[in-house]
Amino acid sequence: MSVQPYRSTPVFDENTLPAALRARHDTKAGVWGVIRVIEGRLRLTYLDPSRDVELDPETPGLLLPGQPHFVALLGPVKMRIDFYDRPPDV
Repeated sequence: MSVQPYRSTPVFDENTLPAALRARHDTKAGVWGVIRVIEGRLRLTYLDPSRDVELDPETPGLLLPGQPHFVALLGPVKMRIDFYDRPPDV
């Protein structure tokens, strides 16, 4: 049985993506996140260890509990974040 998110953000686009998601922030303790790009591309930057990953509809971004990160737009985008209380199937 696959793990289901307990909460999801609204779908954000390049105009509605909150500034807080574009700046350094962390997932909470005990919370996994999955960034799901619906349309377009997004760059996810992990800060510890430092690494950039390009996300698209075929490539979600996994966020571990307490992991510092931020996102950057790579053009028009539609995306959301799903939150889990255990490791998700990605």
